[in-house]
Amino acid sequence: MNNLKLIVLDNIKELGEKVNIKLKNKKKENTDYIVNITASRFSNGEGKVKIEDSIREKDIYLLADVGNYGITYNMHGFTHHMAPDEHFQDIKRTISAISGYSEKVTVIMPLLYQSRQHKRKGRESADCAIALQELERLGVDHIVTFDAHDPTISNAIPNLPFENFYPTNTILEDLLQTENLKDILVISPDMGATERARYFAEMLDTNVGVFYKRRDLTKVVNGKNPIIEHTYMGPSVEGKDILIVDDMIASGTSMLEVGERLKKDGANKVYFIATFSLFTEGIEEFNNAYKNHYFDKLYTTNLSYIPEEYREKEWFHTVDCSENIADIINALHEKESLKPLFNGKEKILDLRKEKRL
Repeated sequence: MNNLKLIVLDNIKELGEKVNIKLKNKKKENTDYIVNITASRFSNGEGKVKIEDSIREKDIYLLADVGNYGITYNMHGFTHHMAPDEHFQDIKRTISAISGYSEKVTVIMPLLYQSRQHKRKGRESADCAIALQELERLGVDHIVTFDAHDPTISNAIPNLPFENFYPTNTILEDLLQTENLKDILVISPDMGATERARYFAEMLDTNVGVFYKRRDLTKVVNGKNPIIEHTYMGPSVEGKDILIVDDMIASGTSMLEVGERLKKDGANKVYFIATFSLFTEGIEEFNNAYKNHYFDKLYTTNLSYIPEEYREKEWFHTVDCSENIADIINALHEKESLKPLFNGKEKILDLRKEKRL
């Protein structure tokens, strides 16, 4: 008997339901894998989680999106939007509610909690490492994430399996099928995203460029040193279709400035590609940049929350990664190798030949 079960927190419900359907199709079963749970809040903001179905000896896959700021609750008479800290606390509550009855618990957290606080400088907190160690102590057997800001954070839990997948191939497949790309150049918006840009370039058999962000180290604005200047290093962008790739868009200011610079330097089309689009300061700047023809489209995934009204924008394109997650869950449950899921190069090469790129 199939003992696979999904626990889908409210913060990832839409994606979780898609994963459930994909698993049904893969296993050719009409079983609903999702476990019923109740997550409730007291009026002072404290919460609790109750598992409504039996999970005894089940292989549990817990899906959660710690970046979902669209989840609200009433606290002391006002509407409160949940923050990543609270979502992570609900993950821990859910594991606690399982109470050790399951056969195995795998946490699938596409946007890794506190991933940008992955290392310490001076007297800083080591948030991501502490969080992963908390999950280990609670009895989690496996952790799955996507496009971790720094994959070496797995060193914080050397005895716990940690899988870091990239949706690169899924994004490229969608991009090549949707757009009529010609003379392509891949560009990294900063030095930190160079390896990612290089991988895209290798998949597309093209060249790569990079921007260097010169920052004012004497000031701190919104937790970061402000950018003084973007310096481009790479081949000419004139007449090229540009792919600007990064792991996440926070406010998006930096990427928009790069897009504007490239258009003014003669680029043909400019596409933004990011695994996670957080839009921490809204999308008005993106709307204005699109109207000014500073970029042509943004390709991003549904691995983290994006409001419906954003997804309806002409410049916005969502890449569905539910199949990726379903494949991962199925392989782990069937104890199959994960190696094929890390390599989708052959499909991209076929698409390139088809498009004559």
